[in-house]
Amino acid sequence: MTQVAILGGGIQGACCALAAQAEGFSVTLVEPGEPGGEQAASYGNGCWLSPQSVVPPSLPGLWRKVPRFLSDPLGPLAIRWSYLPRVAPWLIRYLWAGWTEAKVRRTAHALRPLLLDAPALHAELAAQAGVARLIERKGLLYIYPSRKDFEAEALAWRLRAETGVRWLELGEDELRQREPELDRRYRFGVLVEEGGHCRDPGAYVAALVALAERQGMRRVRARATGLRIAGGRLRAVLTEQGEVAADRAVIAAGARSAPLARAAGDAVPLESERGYHAVIEGAAVGPRTPMMPSDGKMAVTMTESGLRCAGQVEIAGLEAAPNWQRAHILRDHLLRSFPGLPRDLDPARVKVWMGHRPSTPDGLPVIGPASGCADVIHCFGHGHVGLVAAPRSAAIVAALLAGRAPVPDPAPYSASRFR
Repeated sequence: MTQVAILGGGIQGACCALAAQAEGFSVTLVEPGEPGGEQAASYGNGCWLSPQSVVPPSLPGLWRKVPRFLSDPLGPLAIRWSYLPRVAPWLIRYLWAGWTEAKVRRTAHALRPLLLDAPALHAELAAQAGVARLIERKGLLYIYPSRKDFEAEALAWRLRAETGVRWLELGEDELRQREPELDRRYRFGVLVEEGGHCRDPGAYVAALVALAERQGMRRVRARATGLRIAGGRLRAVLTEQGEVAADRAVIAAGARSAPLARAAGDAVPLESERGYHAVIEGAAVGPRTPMMPSDGKMAVTMTESGLRCAGQVEIAGLEAAPNWQRAHILRDHLLRSFPGLPRDLDPARVKVWMGHRPSTPDGLPVIGPASGCADVIHCFGHGHVGLVAAPRSAAIVAALLAGRAPVPDPAPYSASRFR
């Protein structure tokens, strides 16, 4: 039986493992941490299953804001001065990817096929894993102080409409009826009914991995460090604890995937867009529908552990210490958005987290065969759509492993675009 090694135990690795098993492959998961643990981006994301997330982070005119990114370490997007020399080539590509509307339109149309029907796909996986309660399909709500603020984001909503996203617009009265605990400064809403959310992404990933193990998957608790390729064929995966024999490998190691991709012949410009979250444990007040305030650009979601607010982008690499003030900004935004939350909040009830979004400069993931060895398949770099895009990304990987033509076509996600 063909031995497939999955390198990485986050949401991509978990879905790829299950998809490979469904094709009849024997699977080994190579992951140093506990799947679903706090070390993983999957653990701390915004919980959204958002088929409408087709708008790339870099948009026309973003270059004008670079001085602000450098001067404001607590802004929604910040770049640490000390890291600028290292990240400059990636940042130039990032800005260029959003230089024109035509560029971002191509990205949006490439992203949408990865996101279609995501809540339903995740609901099916969660049911198989015995955690159906973790996936809810209540829609996703964008909130604005006024309709004028909504219209200021015309490009983003135009891109969504062009890719087939539909929504309902809510006036002040409708918004108030739907979200009575929301601060009254928000007077306009946009409801994307096809959206959904996960009530505990960490527990969800852990359950998927546990399902794969029940189905015979082997786990190797080590970090993959390289690949042994001879005669153009994969012979083994190199780890901190020795070799793991494998006929095929899937690179799904998140923000740490670039060295592995390089070993397979692809130099991928991958960067960590560090994100933060704050959770008010046991919060009795919060949104009925997961929401994103336009003045905060953060996902606000009621989870099993409490009210989570996740967002921010900090460019500072994999090793820099967290700036916990950024998480405190998220906490304070929650308090302003929901006046019913206690003003004398016990600090012990607020849990903060920082993790690493694996991001390419053009906002598209890297999915498909490696240039230097067809036995190696990439599945990383999903940036802001890691959770929502995982099932369809895994379906592409499984089709490639099985020798079928994948749907959707993975050509836009090929690592060769960075040559």
